[in-house]
Amino acid sequence: MQPRMGPLTPGTGGSMREGRFTRVSVHRERVLDERAAGMRRAPTTSEARLFDAVRGRRLGVGFRRQVPLLGRFIADLLAPEVRLVVEVDGGVHDGRAAADERRDRALARAGYRVVRAQADLVMHDLPAALAIVAAAVERYRGS
Repeated sequence: MQPRMGPLTPGTGGSMREGRFTRVSVHRERVLDERAAGMRRAPTTSEARLFDAVRGRRLGVGFRRQVPLLGRFIADLLAPEVRLVVEVDGGVHDGRAAADERRDRALARAGYRVVRAQADLVMHDLPAALAIVAAAVERYRGS
């Protein structure tokens, strides 16, 4: 039996502006949404700290946290206006460099830019982590 497929929607694989859409099974989309909601309720300390520092358009763009993208990924932080994904890399990412590269390539094909900040940097030198994110926002603001 084929899985029930959801409607073609921008939130699951592209945007109206780009004209790219994908179908994602309703079940898979619901599971991803629930997982993201759980991650929003219980963020890592470093993710919460970075989000608190960028929330409220403090860098000139709005950020959302734990956002499902492309029906397969959950972005730690997303600035939709500039299509910037911010990943806070902690212990979970150890030994996952190849998987992170594949994910970054998939996001880039969909028009997202990815910047990574190490969790240790966020915890011990927040201004330096903010500088990385701010530089990416400025670089992509006009494009």
